[in-house]
Amino acid sequence: MRLPLITILIVLAISLAVDWYIYSILKKRTKNNKCQRVHLYVSLALFLAIIISVSLPRRSGSDDMFMNIMWALYAYATIIVPKIAFVLIDLIGLIPMLWRKARLKFVTWAGVAIAATMFSAMWWGALVNRYNIDVVEQDVEIAGLPQSFDGYKIAVISDLHVGSYDKDTTFIAQSVAEINALNCDLVVFTGDIVNRRSDELVPFVNVLRGIKSRDGVCSVLGNHDYGDYVNWDNDSLKSANLDYLKTLQADMNWNLLLNESQMVYRGKDSIAIVGVENWGDPPFTVYGDLKAAYPALSDSTVKVLLTHNPAHWVAEVADNGSCNVALTLSGHTHAMQMSMCGISPATLRYKTWGGRYDDKSNKHILYVNIGLGTVGIPTRIGATPEITKLTLRTKK
Repeated sequence: MRLPLITILIVLAISLAVDWYIYSILKKRTKNNKCQRVHLYVSLALFLAIIISVSLPRRSGSDDMFMNIMWALYAYATIIVPKIAFVLIDLIGLIPMLWRKARLKFVTWAGVAIAATMFSAMWWGALVNRYNIDVVEQDVEIAGLPQSFDGYKIAVISDLHVGSYDKDTTFIAQSVAEINALNCDLVVFTGDIVNRRSDELVPFVNVLRGIKSRDGVCSVLGNHDYGDYVNWDNDSLKSANLDYLKTLQADMNWNLLLNESQMVYRGKDSIAIVGVENWGDPPFTVYGDLKAAYPALSDSTVKVLLTHNPAHWVAEVADNGSCNVALTLSGHTHAMQMSMCGISPATLRYKTWGGRYDDKSNKHILYVNIGLGTVGIPTRIGATPEITKLTLRTKK
């Protein structure tokens, strides 16, 4: 969770300006001094609370402190964002005053209604929608897929961020039940199982061990899994943290692919599950090595690539004639945990942020799962938690 100083200062300045504007219109438009004072005192208290929250150590603090900061920032956002919306709408209502005409009062009331709706939606996303699992089912046609794999079912999950649930296993247990109900041949996890430290996973090991499929669970690491969001006292502690995560995944009977591949067989036929470590566009560190994971990328074997960041597909797989990777599965984006009618702010950051993408050659397919968990903000406004069921079909 990165909060650069300049961003913090801009947010605080906007917050002060918005609160001053609301206080001034309360003073001009109402005769209720009590209402004015309540707004002033509450705004000052919230402003002080947010300053304290952003001053607390996020990278070196405890997990409990991290979660408290996350909720405090989000709670503040649920207040200031609707306020900003109200102020912008109210300013529109003042436009006629430029021509010495009356303010449009109905615009002000519309602003109040919209602000209240935004406040409600933000808390609905935090308290309800982030637990509403959506199972997305799609068929994927692959040229050269052996007939014995026609109908092969893969369940895709990503971005659990189990640290966001503290030690409460309820939602993860619900997710495991949903996965098992799909009765898939293989389950794959495309990274970010924790937020910062590997020990976040400990309360969830027994639950996640319960995932069942004929060919087991294959997983890869995401940018949050390396301990890069913690200020470690030395490199040995950071290395031990990552080793512990590998041990925990082994205890869960998950096959963690670290720039390596696993073959899946049906009789004499096979496909390759290729797993790379995190391949990140800036500012994320590149740990992944596709050629190390599968040196003969141009061979005729049907390959399913697991790579956390979909930018990897854009950079090294899409429209690459020497890279015969039929299907790539990624996560990472979360659709920024916000979407409405298929529109997400993630489009401003990622070319490939959710769902299926085909390159120009129609030989390389990418599917981006928008994740089950939350990080940074504990909400999903739209962008419902996703489990994907992909059924492979032989392209005719």
